[in-house]
Amino acid sequence: MKFFSVKSVEETFQLIQEMVTPIQETMTLPLFEALHFVLAEDIIVRENVPNFRRSSVDGYAVRAKDTFGSSETMPGFLTVTGEVKMGQEPPKEVGSGEAMYVPTGGMLPAGSDAMVMIEHCEDISGLLNVYRQTAPGENVISIGEDMQAGTVLLTKGTKLRSQEIGALASQGILEVRVWKKPVIGYLSSGDEIIPMESKDLLIGEVRDINAATIGSLVKQWGLGFIYGGIVKDSREELERRTKEMLEKTDCLILSGGSSVGTKDYSVEVIESLGEPGVYVHGVSIKPGKPTILAQAKDKPVIGLPGHPASAMIIFHLFGKAVVDKLQGLSETRTKLTFAKVTKNIPSAPGRTDYIRVRLFEENHEWYAEPILGKSGLISTLVKSEGMIEISYESEGVHKGEQVPVTLFL
Repeated sequence: MKFFSVKSVEETFQLIQEMVTPIQETMTLPLFEALHFVLAEDIIVRENVPNFRRSSVDGYAVRAKDTFGSSETMPGFLTVTGEVKMGQEPPKEVGSGEAMYVPTGGMLPAGSDAMVMIEHCEDISGLLNVYRQTAPGENVISIGEDMQAGTVLLTKGTKLRSQEIGALASQGILEVRVWKKPVIGYLSSGDEIIPMESKDLLIGEVRDINAATIGSLVKQWGLGFIYGGIVKDSREELERRTKEMLEKTDCLILSGGSSVGTKDYSVEVIESLGEPGVYVHGVSIKPGKPTILAQAKDKPVIGLPGHPASAMIIFHLFGKAVVDKLQGLSETRTKLTFAKVTKNIPSAPGRTDYIRVRLFEENHEWYAEPILGKSGLISTLVKSEGMIEISYESEGVHKGEQVPVTLFL
């Protein structure tokens, strides 16, 4: 077996984009059921929003030129001729030297072209004292300024969040066509792995931690998850179980068995699942070097390292990229923040390092404290809230340096 034709992190992400193909099955869902699904078509704006000129402030609709030169020391004077009620048309138009009260969101009367904020004027028994001049279009939302009929509202490949659902509702769109969500299958392998519910451990046994961690991440991303259980170190058994799981899922994840060893059949078994087979076996990264990525016909297969921290970081990086592409997402949104590192972190050039960190705030600044430890330590995951990347070109980061932090959300 050829082991570790190591790829860089950038090469790995590029290969994922080239090799993974989105699920082609679509479905039409009612709007309230479409949250976190990915659009399978462009959505075109049907009608202008707003479809009338609307005030963005509480104040008075005026002709802007009537306010020119107004100031605190020399106010302008306008006659108040009425009031616009919410949801109703103005009672009449605004003429020269006139003003009409309009609440936020109300319709501007004909003849007016600007709004004077209520803070900048004073109504004294129908005589409006204006203490600041305004410009044409000021504090006014024009017809179609928010959404213009005929333009693209949402593009194919957009993941529907609550704000996109609201935008669709504003157009009276009650159902949308979306890509089917992928179902992710998971198998653990290794003679030492035992079920999570096991009461007593024998020497050398380990509960199936990765199934819980990876399964929770999949569900957190809003996808289906099937836990296939534990496979002992038997090539025949692993091959049988992986083929069974691949039949009923859209993506298969294997944990453990990706490093060199006499009982390691993972690559050979994955290759047997279908063409084109393994395209990444080893990434120049720490932790997580023995990572496997493959494509069995139209289904991705991911081989994760057995150590919990390695498995979680690799799945956050490459697993997320795979399932995002599988869903047809046009782009992947990474949850980032920025913080100052609390200590020097050395790194070896030629390898990308990912360091778990704890975030805390002090004197109105955010800091990232490295949680250092071996990749098999579960406690480093519990203590960490994100990770920082040290690129393969770098020899490390210095204390006090501002760095981007990928959040574990």
